Amino acid sequence: MLKNVYGYVRVSTRDQNEDRQIMAMLEMGIPRKSIYIDKMSGKDFERPMYKRLIKRLKEGDILYIKSLDRLGRNYEELKEQWRIIT
Repeated sequence: MLKNVYGYVRVSTRDQNEDRQIMAMLEMGIPRKSIYIDKMSGKDFERPMYKRLIKRLKEGDILYIKSLDRLGRNYEELKEQWRIIT
C-alpha cells in the first residue's frame, strides 16, 4: 500500500513568515501540494487547513510537523489530536 506524505505548517499571525517551515518540508521530500498551511493562533484546532488535512489522512499516511508547538499550544487538546492522528 502506498503511503501519502503530508506536512503541516502553522504560524500565529499573517505577518509571520512560514518559509522556514516550508523549506524544511520540501527538503524532506514532501511535495508542495501536500503541505497544509494555517496562519492563525494555535490556541485551538479550529483551523481550516488543519481540518482539511485531518480529513484527508488515512491509516499508514505520514504527517510531518516541524515542531510540536506548530501543532498547537493547549496540552490537553494536543494530546487529543495526537490520539486522533495516531
